[in-house]
Parts: sequence; C-alpha cells; structure tokens
Amino acid sequence: MPTIYQKESLEAILGLLLEATGISRASNCPIKSPSATSRFLNKYKWPTRKLIIIFRKWMLQQILSYSKKGRRPHLQVIIDLTTLEKRGKFKNFDGAICTYNKRRGLHLVVLYLVVGKVRIPWNFRVYRGKGTISPADLARRLLCSLPKILKRAFNIMVLGDSAFSSIAFLKTVKKLKINAVVGIRNNRSLSDARKIKDLHKGGQQIYLKDLPFPVSVAHYYFKKDDGKYLKRHVISTKQLKPSTLVWWGKRRWQIEGFFKTIKHRFSLDCFGQETKLGVYRWLILSFISFILAYWSFGLERATETQLNWTIAARKTLERLFSSVLLNILLQDIERLEPIAVQHGIFVQIKSC
Repeated sequence: MPTIYQKESLEAILGLLLEATGISRASNCPIKSPSATSRFLNKYKWPTRKLIIIFRKWMLQQILSYSKKGRRPHLQVIIDLTTLEKRGKFKNFDGAICTYNKRRGLHLVVLYLVVGKVRIPWNFRVYRGKGTISPADLARRLLCSLPKILKRAFNIMVLGDSAFSSIAFLKTVKKLKINAVVGIRNNRSLSDARKIKDLHKGGQQIYLKDLPFPVSVAHYYFKKDDGKYLKRHVISTKQLKPSTLVWWGKRRWQIEGFFKTIKHRFSLDCFGQETKLGVYRWLILSFISFILAYWSFGLERATETQLNWTIAARKTLERLFSSVLLNILLQDIERLEPIAVQHGIFVQIKSC
C-alpha cells in the first residue's frame, strides 16, 4: 500500500471478511469509519493489479509444488458461472448488473483450479447479459490466460457444465492442446442429424454438428432435491471409458462448494460500493480472504465440506491480523468501561 493509512484500511477490510459471517459489509467495519472504507475501495489509487499479481505469483508456486518428476498429475480447471443477486438500478455499472436465467445481479464466470489438496480461485470475468460476450467466450479467454508453465507441468482437464459446450469453446480447448469434459444438452445435433438424446450406449465416438473432430459421450443420472433422477450427458475431447468420463463429469461439482463458501462465509455478494472499481476491489479482497483462510489453516482439513470455516478464518485472523483484533478489543473495552464502572470494575490498560 502507498501509505500506512491505506495499509491499515486493507487490513481492516480483510479482518472484516475473515469474521466469516457471510454478511460483512464495508460500512460495518469495526475499526474504520464507513467513509474511510468507501474512500479506500472507490477513490484511492492503490495498485489493485499489483496486489493480484503478487497473490498469483505466490499461488503459482504452491500449485507447482504438486508437480513432481515422472508422470504429470492432473490439474482440474473448473469453469462455472455464479450470480451475485442484487436489487436496485446501479446506474454507474454500465450494464454489469443484469438478468440471466431469471436471476438479476452480477454474473461471474469463475476459473477454479484443483490439484491434490489445493483449491484456488484463479480468475474471473463479468458476464454483462444478452447481446454481449457469452459465458462460453469469456471462459475461452480465461483458458487462454492460463500460465503456460501450468500446461508444461500438468495434464490439464477442463471441467464445465453444458453452458461451456459450444463449438468455439471445444475448438479452443483443442487448439490449446488440453482436454475437456463438459456437460451437453440432450437436444444438441450430431453431424448425421440425430440428437444426443438418441444415444443410449456410453463411450461412443460421435461428431457434433459443425465440430471437425470427434468427442466421446456418456451419461449418468443426477438425483434432484425432490428425489427424482435426471439424465445428464457429458462429452470429452479425449477418448475415455464411459465410467471414467462420468467420473470426470461429476468432478465439476467441486466448484459449487466453493461458491457456497465464498458467499456464505466471505461475503462475496455483500458489495454495496458506488463504483465499478469499488465492486471489483471488494470481489478481489473476498477471494483473497478465502485463500488466506484456506492456506493458513484449512489446507490440511481435506475438502471444503469437512472444514470448519469459522475456526479457520478466526485462526487466520489471529495469525495474520492480530493488530486488527487488538484494536477491536480496545474499542470494546472503551465502549463498555462505563458499564464496568457501574459494577465496581475498574479497567486499566498498561503497555508492556
């Protein structure tokens, strides 16, 4: 940060997010006023891009530590779209708040990396609604932005749902010399005019309409909340056995656990800033708070579903931002001192 004041504001907001309540807002920061946090997010010219570069460089080192001599491990590159639901007009956001799939809000296409115990949200793009760049094309740009060193160190497997099964997306995957397993709608046409729903045998090599290379297809049954089963199809740019193809197809659901955690614990959707820059910075800091909690305390706790995020975030706060906790404690003592005096308690703080 350019100044000590901005460094304190950064630590205060990260400390707020690491409370892991899921309802944190910049205006509720306990040790900074609403106007101070608003200026920090919306007006001050601190280097947001540099902060991202520093974190990505560190995360890349952690990912590459899983690349060993011999057979290259698989790096799962999971792509999905999530909506941060919002109400209001948001006139200054240039259409970033829109309606998609009957849900109004900010729509993010997120690229999520998984290898071994590592879980890292690597990048995201904002989908701006009908008539703009589609989620599949945004996902293509995210794939092309992956560091080349990852392609050399890992066997990359791209995972996604049917929104990312477009011809252009599959061609991009092939051009990058990586593999993908994505969902596909049952009404997609084949080169011979049949539909995906007409296929009943898993593991077949088929040609989609307008796709110049073959893909493998398989299906599985997904249990819905009402107990009924829904048939889903998946395709792969690499020839795989049906059981292997289905196994990879189900792995994409890992990102759903991340979405629930980042929203319900680290307040990704609780932005209320007046500018696009302020929202962008809030999203970045929310992602960083997730990464700090996961890497500082949660990495050894297997998966997100088995991790107590309240404890992980609290331990991270104590370890990395003890000054924030101390300031909150001192403010509480000052605020409650009159009550303590009424009960005959005199509180005196002395420096060591």
